[in-house]
Amino acid sequence: MKSVPKPRNKAVSKPTINDIARLAGVSKKTVSRVINRSGSLHDDTREKIEAVIRETGYVPNPQARALALGRNFLIGLVHDNPNAQMILNMQQGILEALRDTDFELVVRPVDRSSPDMLDDVRSFLVRQRLYGVVLLPPISEIDALARLCEEVNCKYVRMGSSVLDDPDHMVASNDRDAVIEATRHLIAQGHRRIGLISGPHGFNSAQVRRDGFEFALAEAGIKLPRSLIADGQYTFESGIAAAESLFDLQPRPTAIFACNDEMAAGVLFAARSRGIAVPEELSIIGFDDTPIAARVWPPLTTVRWPIVAMGRSAALKIIGDATSVSPEDQEPSTFVSTLVRRGSVAPPMK
Repeated sequence: MKSVPKPRNKAVSKPTINDIARLAGVSKKTVSRVINRSGSLHDDTREKIEAVIRETGYVPNPQARALALGRNFLIGLVHDNPNAQMILNMQQGILEALRDTDFELVVRPVDRSSPDMLDDVRSFLVRQRLYGVVLLPPISEIDALARLCEEVNCKYVRMGSSVLDDPDHMVASNDRDAVIEATRHLIAQGHRRIGLISGPHGFNSAQVRRDGFEFALAEAGIKLPRSLIADGQYTFESGIAAAESLFDLQPRPTAIFACNDEMAAGVLFAARSRGIAVPEELSIIGFDDTPIAARVWPPLTTVRWPIVAMGRSAALKIIGDATSVSPEDQEPSTFVSTLVRRGSVAPPMK
C-alpha cells in the first residue's frame, strides 16, 4: 500500500479525505459514505477504505461530516423540570454515551406553559441543526413535540415514568411498581396513617407515583383521607411547606412518602425544626436516590431511579447509527426502579 506523501515543510501533515480516496482507489464520495456509515456499499469496498483509515490514522473532520449530513454533531437536552439533580444526572448519562465520539451536548430549558413553546423548540432544533434530542418529562409527554421532531427530521428519545412511545423513541421506568413496593414497606413496618407529598400537577411521573401509593394502601385495606395528601413541586422548599401542613393534622401521620428526594429532604428538615424524631416518631421515604438521600441524617430510604443509565440509553439510541456503537451495546428501553432501605424508616411508636 502506498504511503501518504510527506509534506515539504518539517511539520507532519494530517491525511485528508482526498488522501484516503487516492490510496483506496475510490472516489471521495465513496469515502464519505463509509465515514458517515451510509448503506449500499459492498463489504469489500468498505473494509478496504476502513483499512486505509486505520493505517493512516485519518480522523474525519466533524465540520465536514456535519456539512455532508446536513446536521451538526450536537445532541440536545430539552426540559422544563424543577429538579436540578435530575437534570444533572441525566446530563451525566448522556455525556457517558458521547465520550470518545464527535458529539457534544447542548442543554435547553423551555417553558411548557408558554403558548409559544412548540415554536421555540422548532426554532432551536432548526437553528442548531441538531442530530437528535432527548426530551425530559413533563414535556416528553407532549405528543405534538414528538411529531415536531419528526417534521424537522431530528431524531428524538422521550423519557418517562411509563411507556410513551415505541422502543426506539423512549426510555421508561417502572415508577408505579417501585412506589407500591415502597408503600408496602411502610405498611409492613406497621404504619397505617401515611401521608403523601405528590409531585406537580401535569407531571405523568407525579400521577404514576400517586397511583402506586394509593394502590398499595387500598390493597392493605387502608383508607387515604384527602387531608393526608399534600401538593409538592419536586423542590426542597415545597417539601418543607407540604410537611408543615401534614404536621398540623391531629393526629399527624406516622410516615410520609414524598415523590422525590428533594421534597423528602424538606420533610426531614421540617421534622427537625419541630423536634419530631426521625425515624422514631416519623418515617420518611423519598424517590430518586440522588446523592442527598445518602448524605442527610438519618440517611433516606428511597426508590433508586436509574436516571444515569436512562440518559446513557437515550443518547445511544440517537447516535448508534453514526458511531461504532452496536445494538448489543445499547441499554434497554425500560428500566427497573428499586427500593433502597436506609435509616429513615422504623415501626411507629406504640
